[in-house]
This record gives sequence, structure tokens and C-alpha cells, in this order.
Amino acid sequence: MALQQNRILRFLMVLTAVLLTIFIYASYYSNTVMTLPARLHASASTTLSLSANVQKQHAKNIVGGNAIIITDKGHGGKILQQLNNDELNNTMYRLYTNESAARSSSPIISNAITNFNQKHFDVLPNVTSNSSSSGVALTSNMKVLNVTAANPLHAKTKTITNANQIDPLKGVRTGDIYESGYQNIDRQLCAEEGAHIKLLVLITSAPKNQEARLAIRQTWGHYGTRRDVAVAFVLGRTTSQQMEDTLNAESSLYSDLIRGQFIDSYNNLTLKTVSILEWVDRFCPKALFVLKTDDDMFINVPKLLIFVDKHRNDKRTIYGRLAKKWKPIRNQKSKYYVSPIQFSSAVYPQFTTGPAYLITSDVIHDLYLKSLEQTYLKLEDVYTTGIVAQLLNIKRVHVNEFLNRRIAFNPCNIRKAISVHMIKSNEQFDLWKKLLDTSAKCK
Repeated sequence: MALQQNRILRFLMVLTAVLLTIFIYASYYSNTVMTLPARLHASASTTLSLSANVQKQHAKNIVGGNAIIITDKGHGGKILQQLNNDELNNTMYRLYTNESAARSSSPIISNAITNFNQKHFDVLPNVTSNSSSSGVALTSNMKVLNVTAANPLHAKTKTITNANQIDPLKGVRTGDIYESGYQNIDRQLCAEEGAHIKLLVLITSAPKNQEARLAIRQTWGHYGTRRDVAVAFVLGRTTSQQMEDTLNAESSLYSDLIRGQFIDSYNNLTLKTVSILEWVDRFCPKALFVLKTDDDMFINVPKLLIFVDKHRNDKRTIYGRLAKKWKPIRNQKSKYYVSPIQFSSAVYPQFTTGPAYLITSDVIHDLYLKSLEQTYLKLEDVYTTGIVAQLLNIKRVHVNEFLNRRIAFNPCNIRKAISVHMIKSNEQFDLWKKLLDTSAKCK
């Protein structure tokens, strides 16, 4: 009997010790002194240690606004998983993490570091989970989230729908298919956020068009060597590893490729334009003007710079070849077919045609955010400079010098135009030579 009582007593003692250990552990990591609402209003000097049983619907509220995520184990990605695409685009986050640990143990953080870079994330070499020892300068409107290996947030990963997996003709919000971020980030393209750049030229190009890009670099794209002019090509992703390797080599050689996360295709042209808007908004917001153009265009940069100087004080305007009273094509066999679900009106708003148009940079941010909210349309010029611009009350101004068509190749024609369309790679050199020809007398 005594032996049995002894066993029961020892069992109770062991059980008590285990329960006490669990209680202490839980108390330490769940920070039970503060209730969840109190945590949301914690002072900047408070490190919030989030227990694993925090409900995921609260995580969004905790992280919303300015937030600092401190982690030395690469587990900050658990928080990033809680955030939807718009929040990542519109909210300033600071991620302080050990870079090697982050890259090896959390692909989400690794991608975040690559895609959002220093504007949203700061990578420090030796970060601990103690906010004071990491040297973080805290401000009163920032919350600190301490995430460690023993104390991660458990969350469901957000899956971003690929544009090629849905039928846009049935109507889909652009923000639901657009994936923010870039495969490569070269800060030399726009130093100091474009503070010294008068004209930023962003050229949409297909991955296979290496010859077109090279021809532009050797002709009118040469103006990118000026301090007040920047020139870059915008492309998406491909499904070919061989092509990816070729593009990576080209990017390494010239440092003038901007690679978005979208699959590069005709149907994704609007995603490419949205990617341009995002890139300018994040990396080059201080540039005065942005020219969006294509790799089959010849741009008379000297004449364009004269135009920019004349209009440098203009605000909220898009210049180009104005298209008025164009109607949606309802023939389903047409390349330009638009379903009534995508656009129901009988006439498009006036827009500037896509081969080349010039934007005052003060509208870039608004264009980017509003573009994400509208029903997707693959006709990027109609969508961006027509539908979205009209919603934002942005002026569209017709400029005769934006020809956006093929013309006779003579020196006088080339000098008078700002943009000429349908130019083959070998023809770029002919037009460049004619532009520089000072012997021709023009009226």
C-alpha cells in the first residue's frame, strides 16, 4: 500500500514539474502580461513576442502600418505570409534580419529582400532578437515584432494567381494577377531616386529581341550616358532556362534590364506597364518625366529634351498621339477583342497610343495604385492612359511630333519627329545617321 502511495506521489510530483515548466515556457513566449489590443498600441521601445497560438486574423492588424520585424532565424517570412499584395506595395516595412540565415532558411524573406530591397527591408549582418542590441532607431509610430525559431507565426501561404492561369475575358481585377517585385535590382539605373534625372526612358522589350536592344544602345539609347537621362529595357520572366541564362548575361554586361515577375507575353502587356509604374514609384520617383516606349521605336531624344524643358513645370499630364472615340472590338477572332465584362461602354476614353507616350512623374504613384484596382485589359495604352487616367482626372494632350507610325526616312522627317514606329534593328542606324546629318536643309 505504501509502495503504491509512493508511486502516486512521485507521479504527481513529476506531473507538477512538467506543468510548471510548460506554464513558465508559455508565459515567457506569449507575453501574457499584455492583451492583444494593448499590444497594438505598445510603445516603440516594446518588443512584441508573438506566441504560436496567435490567431492569424489578428496578425494583419498587428503588422498593419509601419512595422519592424526583427529576426535572426529567417522566420520573418511567416509574417510576410500574412500580408496581401496591396499591403506590401503600400506600407513601409522594415525587416532586420541576418542575411545568410534569411536566405538559407526562408525563401519568402530571400525574395522579399530581392524584390523590395532597401525601401522596405534592411538587412543587417549581425542582428539579434533584442531590439536594443540590433541598433534599430525606433520611432513612436513603429511596432516591433520579435520572431524567433522557437516562436514563429504559423500562417497559410498566400498564393498569387498567375495571369496565364485565368481567363481575363471573364473579368479579373488587375491587382489579383499582378505580382509585385523584380528579378533584378540595379540601383545605378536611377541613383538618388532620380533626383538629377530630367528624362527617364523605359523601353518595353520582348526577351528574344536582343538585336533590337543592342541597336538602340548603339544609337539613340546612347543618350543614357548623360547624367540627366536614364534609359532601360523592361522585360518579364520566361519559361526557358536557356533564355533566362542569356538575359542574365545581358543584364550583367549592360546593367540596363528591368525584369518584372510577370510572364512576358502579348496578353500581359498591361502587367508590363504596371511593372514600369511600380518601378518608377519605388526607385525613381524624383525623375521629372517618364517616356514609355517600345523596342521598335526610334526616339529623337534631342527634340524630346527640348519638349521636356518647355513643359518642365506641367503637372498631371500624359503627352502623346491622342486617340479619340475608339470603339472596343467585339469580334472574338480579333487579336484586340475585348469582352463586355472587361469593358462595357461603347467607346473608350481618349488615350495616348502605346508605342510612345510621355508622363509627368507626379502622377506615377496614383496611376500605379489605381491600375491595380481596375478590371484587367490587355490593351495597355487604352487601360493605362485611357481608363485609369480618366478615373484620376489626368490630362491627355495630343502632340503632333509623336508620330507613332512609320514615315519616309529622310533627315528632315526624322528631325521633326519625336517618335517613329515600326523600325527594324538595322534601320535604327540609318535613322540615327540621318538625325545627325547637319548638311540637310529643312524648312
